[in-house]
Amino acid sequence: MDVTLSAWLVIAVALVLANLPFMNESLFGVIPLGAPPKAGWVRAIELLVLYFVTGGIAYVLEARAGNVFTQVKEFYMITVPLFAVLGFPGFVLRYLRKRHH
Repeated sequence: MDVTLSAWLVIAVALVLANLPFMNESLFGVIPLGAPPKAGWVRAIELLVLYFVTGGIAYVLEARAGNVFTQVKEFYMITVPLFAVLGFPGFVLRYLRKRHH
């Protein structure tokens, strides 16, 4: 797999995983919780865990492509808000969309 395809794959995975906490009432999309709706703090922790899962996938793809670059503070200062922004469509659909009953 070339570097360009790997980069697009990481972006697609990040987009899906950033929206996953808002799209269902199960934990990580597979573990059913007791009573819906899922609490906001559970969604936030789930989003944080999925950020690190995305980072792990990106690390593996980068290692397969060649040298792995060291990540410093600035890397996380950019990627954490970027991951949150990628989850904005799911947040809007969950909390801001008007529901017609």
